[in-house]
Amino acid sequence: MATPATEKASKPAAKKPRKPRATKPRKIAVVSTTPEEQSNAALLARREAAVARGVASAAPVFADHAENAELWDVEGKRYIDFAGGIAVLNTGHRHPAVIAAAKAQEDKFTHTSFQVVPYESYVALAEKLNSLAPGDHAKKSLLVTTGAEAVENAVKIARAATGRPGVIAFTGGYHGRTLLTLGMTGKISPYKKDVGPFPSDIFRAPFPSVRDGISVEDALTGLQNLFLTDAQPDRIAAIIIEPVLGEGGYTPVPFEMMRALREICDQHGILLISDEIQAGFGRTGTWFAIEHSGVVPDLITVAKSMAGGYPIAGVIGRADVMDAMAPGGLGGTYGGNPVACAAALAAIEAIESEGLLARSLALGAHFRTRFAEIGARVAPYRMWDIRGLGAMLAVEFVTDFDTATPDAALVKSICAHALKRGLILLGCGMHGNALRIMVPLTASDEIINEGLAIFEAALADALADPAT
Repeated sequence: MATPATEKASKPAAKKPRKPRATKPRKIAVVSTTPEEQSNAALLARREAAVARGVASAAPVFADHAENAELWDVEGKRYIDFAGGIAVLNTGHRHPAVIAAAKAQEDKFTHTSFQVVPYESYVALAEKLNSLAPGDHAKKSLLVTTGAEAVENAVKIARAATGRPGVIAFTGGYHGRTLLTLGMTGKISPYKKDVGPFPSDIFRAPFPSVRDGISVEDALTGLQNLFLTDAQPDRIAAIIIEPVLGEGGYTPVPFEMMRALREICDQHGILLISDEIQAGFGRTGTWFAIEHSGVVPDLITVAKSMAGGYPIAGVIGRADVMDAMAPGGLGGTYGGNPVACAAALAAIEAIESEGLLARSLALGAHFRTRFAEIGARVAPYRMWDIRGLGAMLAVEFVTDFDTATPDAALVKSICAHALKRGLILLGCGMHGNALRIMVPLTASDEIINEGLAIFEAALADALADPAT
């Protein structure tokens, strides 16, 4: 409920790599640039001339280098990173073990395509994912490249396994920007605007929302009504849901709702897909956010923080379901890239060995306390809600408590003032009035507190800004 903010056997030695064949050096043209040509302003002008307008950037600064939870732009300014590349960097920028594993793999080979010549790291990563996923049933995994690709494959697998076409998703859910995943994504702007029509046999159910007066009972009634009016249950292959809404506002699914969905799926022979792309790999204090509810899904989609910044994604699921597709029906040229597989194995090991699941829970408690203090001190009756699981948190802002009108302008202003002071923040939510926390779980207490101090100052700046 929304409240004020007060509240291994030894192996034979590896063969020494053969030296690369000598080649005649090529002359490479070097283009010299002046500091002015490498400024943020100059690069922004080049970007606007060369990059499609639809690719937006939240910050008008260009990265030069980064380390753990800190980033420096091309002009040498330092930033604390509370965005983590959109929840990709749970193990931080350039985690030493992740970088070392990737470089070691690069010294062997960078690509064969697993569908042509397979390699051990793909198998090892699949084995690891299978062991981490909840449930004591046999599991298998598929590796691909992006989160949207993982979601598309999960739907394809579910359709093959059930022989049914339909998919049910929820209001506010985000599942990707391809046409099929956009059909499931429950937010028009900016993702779906002007690019329909979308695929058929995708249905939308209501998500429980205090703001909109939708209880768990209301949401479940809405789902049952959907079965009566548009989505014939025995034609539904899967229900897909984020255990914590990502772009939709970092709102956790109430546990009783998740348990009810499991029962409904079992009743009708529907597969339950947990979209863990943003919430997985320790962000909420468990490997997968759905674990908090005790529910075991049939399929799990993963990506983002799985490989500490390297592009890889996947689907983990019940072995019998995953094997529904015939050989050749799954895959992709770059799927399970060997460098990314090595990085992912190292990132998962780092999460385990460095106790980052417990760290997430501790960070979450610390952020909640500090946000409540800051809200009471700096912005009474403007910080309407502090919500999330573990270190996957959001703070929602309103114009006033009486009407609880979403204040997207204030959030935009906070982000802008924070950037000026050296803190990277991102908003989210159906109304754009929430700030989300995606700071690396490896960030030190000192960095966390420095970032929170900047946030407090930026909040004060935004409240005093006449343009807000």
